[in-house]
Amino acid sequence: MSKIVYEEFVGKTILATGAGSGIGYAQARAFLEQGAFVYGLDQQSVLMLQLKEDYPATFAFQVGDVKEASVLSLTVAACLERFGKIDILLNTAGILDGYRPLLETSEELWDELMEVDLKSVYRLTKLVLPEMIERGNGTIINMASIASVVAGGGGIAYTTAKHAVAGFTKQLALDYASKGIHVNAIAPGAIQTPMNQADFAGDGAMAKWVENETPVKRWAQPEEVAALTLFLASEQSSYMQGTLVPVDGGWLLK
Repeated sequence: MSKIVYEEFVGKTILATGAGSGIGYAQARAFLEQGAFVYGLDQQSVLMLQLKEDYPATFAFQVGDVKEASVLSLTVAACLERFGKIDILLNTAGILDGYRPLLETSEELWDELMEVDLKSVYRLTKLVLPEMIERGNGTIINMASIASVVAGGGGIAYTTAKHAVAGFTKQLALDYASKGIHVNAIAPGAIQTPMNQADFAGDGAMAKWVENETPVKRWAQPEEVAALTLFLASEQSSYMQGTLVPVDGGWLLK
């Protein structure tokens, strides 16, 4: 399948969290292929080093934890210093909770999920938004989940955090659409990434169950989410605001 070319991304700057693996890495590479500048943040550096080797002039990165407010501040400052602006923010970094119900969820696990999957989105968006408003233009795409809509896509902490991301996205869009800020969220279902590697462990029984329960009978690849990201960041989707877009193989139809 041929890739769509978005000439509008040439020279645009993207700040992407979770750029060191899975969906975040696929998003970063997709924008780099379109001629954009990308600044990545992740705790894992191996794949970001590969991106740096492949795109030395247009990719830069920071190694760090999105739970740390100081890391987020440094990342934004470094991105602005290197590329001068942030046109598109991708709040992609996230973790799972092992599908734990409430009585198996420690306060430490709860706090970690909220810090990574929710509070980092709040903190980073708040850092980036003023510069976007000053220019009168900016795009923010948050990583939600099918767990933003229904139960069963994660445990109690993950489902709670992702429901909150959906609400954050809607309210952010309502508050700032008139300022030229374009806000939407993606709600992935079964995407084959390192975050889901536990589902494929052993005989892969969990992965097979998920595949069978998904109407299209397969897992998706991160590149499919990246392709949707390009569309949502483009002018073609400019009339979409505060929308949660599923890419779930029909899971939410059930």
